Amino acid sequence: MSEQSSGKTVVVAGSLDTKGPDFDFVTGLLARAGLDVVVIDFGVLGQPSFPPHISNYEVAAAGGSELTWLQASKDKAEAMRVMQRGVARIVARLFSEGRVHGILGMGGSGGTAIAAAAMRQLPIGVPKVLVSTVGCGDVSPYVGSRDIVVIPSIVDVAGINRISRLVYSNAAAALAGMVRAPAAVSAEDRPIVCASMFGNTTPCVDRVRTALESRGYEVLVFHATGSGGKTMQSLIEDGHIAAVCDITTTELADEVCGGVFSAGPDRVRLAASRSIPVVLAPGCVDMCNFGSPDTVPEKYRSRLLYQWNANVTLLRTNIEENRRIGAMLAETANLCAGPIAVLFPTRGVSMLDSPGSPFWDSEADGACLAALRHALRPGIRLIEIDCNINDPEFADRAVEELSWMLNESALRSKA
Repeated sequence: MSEQSSGKTVVVAGSLDTKGPDFDFVTGLLARAGLDVVVIDFGVLGQPSFPPHISNYEVAAAGGSELTWLQASKDKAEAMRVMQRGVARIVARLFSEGRVHGILGMGGSGGTAIAAAAMRQLPIGVPKVLVSTVGCGDVSPYVGSRDIVVIPSIVDVAGINRISRLVYSNAAAALAGMVRAPAAVSAEDRPIVCASMFGNTTPCVDRVRTALESRGYEVLVFHATGSGGKTMQSLIEDGHIAAVCDITTTELADEVCGGVFSAGPDRVRLAASRSIPVVLAPGCVDMCNFGSPDTVPEKYRSRLLYQWNANVTLLRTNIEENRRIGAMLAETANLCAGPIAVLFPTRGVSMLDSPGSPFWDSEADGACLAALRHALRPGIRLIEIDCNINDPEFADRAVEELSWMLNESALRSKA
C-alpha cells in the first residue's frame, strides 16, 4: 500500500534496456513511499523493459544527436557523451521547473558516469543517491563537488536477488527519507563568507575568520587541496556565498607545476558567476604539492624540496613559474563579476616563505607581483603590504577590505 503523496517528485535515471527490472523495483519502492517519480531512460542498446516518462530518444535529442544514429554507429564513447549531456540538460530543466526534489541513479561505471553528471547539475542540498558498482573505489571523479551519496551495489546492477533487493531498498528508503524530511533552516543563519586555507596560511585565515565572525558572518573555510577550490566555486555558483576571502591560491601553483592539489584550469573563474565581493591573495603560491618524496617527478628532483610530512613534499616554485602564477592570479581577479581587491604581502606568501625560512625567495615573489601588476585590468586595486601573509596586519587589512566592499554592496542593493 502506498503512503499518501508528499507532493514531492524524484527523478530515477538509468538504462532501462539492460537494467529495467532493477529500476522497476526501485520506482515501485519510491512510489509506495508517497513520492511522484519521473523515470528517465538513457539506455542506447535496446527497448526499455517498461515505459519511461522521458525516453532515450528524448535524451539523445537533448544531447545533440539522434538515438538511431547512435545505435547504428556503434560508437560507445560517443553514445556515452551524448546521453550524459542529454540527461544533465533534462534534469537541469526539470529542476528549473520545480519538478526535482531528489534523484536516484544506478549502474556500472558507464551508468554511474551518466547519472552522476545529471546529479552534479543540482544544487547542494537536493538529495542525490547513486547505487554503483564502483562505489567501493575512488568516486571523486563522479561526485565532483556535489553532495552525492554513493552506495556500493555489492553485486552487479543486473537483476533482483537477495543482495540487490536489500541494497536497492536501502537506497530508495534513504532518498525518500531525505526528500520527505523537513528542511533544516535556522532563524540565526548569517551571511556566508568562504575562505581558502592551507597549513602554511593557518594563522592568517584563523585571524580573518575570527574577525569576520565577530562582525556577524558565518565563515566556511576550505582546504586548498583541489577539491576545496572546486567545492568553494560550486557554492559560489549556487548562490550560497556573500563574499570570498581567497587567501590561499596555492591550487594555481599546482596547476602550473603539475602538483596533486590542482583545482583545474577553471580555478581562475572562482567568482566569475556571481557579483560578490572578493579579496584575493597569493597565499602559498611559493609551493607545489606532491606526495611522498619518491612521487616527485624526476624533472624536479634537483629543485628545492621540503618534506612537510611523510605524505606531502613541497616544491619551491621558481621565477618563471611565479610569472605564470601571477598572470593566473590577475586572470582570476579580472574575471570576478563583483568588487575585487588584490592583497600582496611583500615579505612572503607562506610560513616557509619569510626572511630566513627555507622557501624565502624575494625574486620569485617579485616575479609574481610584477606579473600581477602587468596583467590586472584597470580599476582593480592591488594593495602591497610590507609584511608576511601570516602577520596580523595582513589579516586585518583583508578583513577591512572585505568589510568595506560588503558594506558598499549592501548600500547599493538598498539604493
